Parts: sequence; structure tokens; C-alpha cells
Amino acid sequence: MAFIIKPIVTEKMTRITEKENKFGFIVRPEANRLQIKAEVEALYNVNVVSVNTMVYAGKNKSRYTKAGLLRGRTNRFKKAIVTLKEGETIDFYSNI
Repeated sequence: MAFIIKPIVTEKMTRITEKENKFGFIVRPEANRLQIKAEVEALYNVNVVSVNTMVYAGKNKSRYTKAGLLRGRTNRFKKAIVTLKEGETIDFYSNI
């Protein structure tokens, strides 16, 4: 089963990657650290040292439009920060 939904490619995550060799992924909420580690190692052929996970709650959002006030909620998601063995890296742009 695929636990990784997509990699996180933002300016902040890129700075962390360059400085500390850590990579971020959005993962399925039911995935645990061992499953995430196994999938990253299988997909990218790297050695994972550690996996840190965090669950973000959805936020309430509202905006004013011509039709009136629109209210909604963003989705909740789980994020995994994966630390790789020294000298290894993941290239997200290789198959574009």
C-alpha cells in the first residue's frame, strides 16, 4: 500500500534539506514510522536514519465575496520528515 502521497517541495523544506539532509513528505494518516521508512527506502534506494511525524489539524477559513461570506475548512494531513544517511540524497526533479 502506498503511504507516501507527495513530497514537500517548498522554500523552507529546501533550506532544511540543504542544511541537515532531511526530506519532507505528505503521508497517509494511518501510516506509522516503520511503514514510511520502508517505503522511502524502496522508492528512492536510500538509507533512512530516522523518521519524525506530525499531524496537522484542519483550519477554519472564511472569505468575503459578492455572494456573501463563504466559510470552509482545510484538510487535515500528516507530514513526515525523513533524515537520510550522510552523503545520500533524493532528487525529486529527475523524472520531470
